[in-house]
Amino acid sequence: MATLTKIIARSIDDAGTTSRLREMLQVLRRREVMRGMTPEKLRQILEDLGPTYVKLGQVLSMRPDFLPPEYCEELAKLQSAAKPLPFEVIQDVVEQEYNCPWRKVFQSIDEEALGSASIAQVHRAVLATGEKVVIKVQRPGIYNVMSKDIVLLKRAARLLKVVSHAQDVVDFNMVLDELWTIAKQEMDFLIEADHIEEFDHLNRGVDSVEVPQVYRALCTPQILVMEYVDGINIDETDALKQAGYNIELLGRRLGENYVKQIVDDGVFHADPHPGNILVRNGKIVWLDLGMVGRLSNRDRSSIRKAIMALAHHDSFEMKDAVLSLGVARGQINHTALYQDIDMLMTQYSTLDFNSLQMGVLSQQIMNILRVHRLAVPQGLSMFCRGVMTIEGVMRQACPNVSFVEILAQNLSMDFKKKFSWREELDKAKREGFLLARKTAQLPEQISDLVRMTMSGQTKVNLDLTGAEEPMRHMDRMINKLIVAVLTAALLLGSSTICTTNMTPKILEIPFLGFLGYLIAFVLSLRLIWEIHKGGL
Repeated sequence: MATLTKIIARSIDDAGTTSRLREMLQVLRRREVMRGMTPEKLRQILEDLGPTYVKLGQVLSMRPDFLPPEYCEELAKLQSAAKPLPFEVIQDVVEQEYNCPWRKVFQSIDEEALGSASIAQVHRAVLATGEKVVIKVQRPGIYNVMSKDIVLLKRAARLLKVVSHAQDVVDFNMVLDELWTIAKQEMDFLIEADHIEEFDHLNRGVDSVEVPQVYRALCTPQILVMEYVDGINIDETDALKQAGYNIELLGRRLGENYVKQIVDDGVFHADPHPGNILVRNGKIVWLDLGMVGRLSNRDRSSIRKAIMALAHHDSFEMKDAVLSLGVARGQINHTALYQDIDMLMTQYSTLDFNSLQMGVLSQQIMNILRVHRLAVPQGLSMFCRGVMTIEGVMRQACPNVSFVEILAQNLSMDFKKKFSWREELDKAKREGFLLARKTAQLPEQISDLVRMTMSGQTKVNLDLTGAEEPMRHMDRMINKLIVAVLTAALLLGSSTICTTNMTPKILEIPFLGFLGYLIAFVLSLRLIWEIHKGGL
């Protein structure tokens, strides 16, 4: 670690960045990182290192293709809670952003923060016009701190890649790019305002869901002003019952809306923990839309295919879905991939579909992608984490409502809605016509193939899946044979030189002959050692 630190330090000219590097090293020494790493220790280190690393941990917790499940579960516990800034600092930020005394915009701002996170903190306030609002104020200097941390991490990742020659499925630089993209979104409150308005537009026809009103004229990149939502957290079941709410109905509405976000909209809340879901006047209110996940039409189609394949225990269909979800980063062993998928399908063959945990299934599919060198798109990793979170919320708040049941019902209705006998018949006619045309061309194609073969023009590309290891063994064996031939040649050549009076000499042996004997001796020792190890 010390050597790597020196290399990084030499490449840094900025005194502030060097100081930050020393601070990071002190944390690593205090947590005794050289004595081994555990999931809990990694979480504690990231918390000690500050907001960039807390965010990095949160991103990594959504990447089971990058870390083992036990690490993802531990990093999911990372909280962005931080010590609140003094109220005077908040006042200064507000006045700098509005370029006027804050009392010209607000009648009052509560000095005590409603919440304080690593990037921003939230205060209740009253506008000059009398509306009750909350203002989200960014911590000053947080952008510079995080940008320096990202520079350090990227340099370290680049050096580690050079040292280790690692060619993993998930490039750590890709994870850092994802982290920085998410962090920049969360640090630009105008983007969060856009997300809120987009969610409002997508859910305009849903009576049971709403988002806070945004006061767009008062929003800046560092300040977000929204209406104050006086509601009850979705997991406060006792308070909800006392208020007269039907818990199961609320749970079903929550599940239906999240399924709509995933399946229909392709835009979903990426951090749906209980603190971000309130109930007000019988409606579910989504808060904190700084981090939003997006699924392409292809991703949503693949997810539908995977769920339907699981419901019908169709391993071939599931394999197609898995291949379409990932991006190949190397040669795929299709036989091994099918075997792993078949084992997964066998695991769920006797399971009641309604008791299935979608988050666990998503993680298992992500693990298969990782093992078979299929990279995972950012939207899919956020989907996996979001589904796990919403399932946990629903099990805690309304255990009698199954998220997977709602999802399966939505997919079934979607299938029925899109199914048309007329379209299916037209499709069958088109496919039948194409099949007949290709069948008629078959004798001509066979004749062409025979003629090309007879004239020596036929070429066959053969790809033997699973042949990589035998080829590596053969390669090593040939290399050893070459070393043995070179050793024998050196011995013969040196012996021939020894019959001459060539000078200079060492121990009455011509120097060139002595050098040949020495090289042959070293090569033969190496050859004997490798044979002893049993490597071919």
